[in-house]
Amino acid sequence: MNVLYTAEALSTGAGRNGNVRTSDGRLDLGLAMPPALGGSGDGTNPEQLFAAGYAACFHSALQLIARQEKADITDSAVGARVGIGPNDDGGFELTVTLEVTLPNVPRDQALALTEKAHQVCPYSNATRGNIEVALEVAED
Repeated sequence: MNVLYTAEALSTGAGRNGNVRTSDGRLDLGLAMPPALGGSGDGTNPEQLFAAGYAACFHSALQLIARQEKADITDSAVGARVGIGPNDDGGFELTVTLEVTLPNVPRDQALALTEKAHQVCPYSNATRGNIEVALEVAED
């Protein structure tokens, strides 16, 4: 692969109750376990960061596909829900639901654009076969 960009981040402190910072300093956040996992919830958490990154990346992939197909995706939005829970091996795993809203596109086309974006998005390609990713397209 020809790498076009590399992001760098460092976790310090107590992992999920520590701090993360990017090498350029644009992101510098205190972390806290969510109350559902026994934490204070007084900071962000890795699942929120993953959800934000996946939503933005998938939205960009959707915009790329829409440009190629000359589809009007004005006022589009992509939401991501990332769940975490125990697996059968004593560890934890993630699930993702992507919610796509394309108000100016007929439903059949919205579904097709969403599926095509799922094939292009780097996050989708990284998670495919590793975690469950559900795609939901909002009704007109």
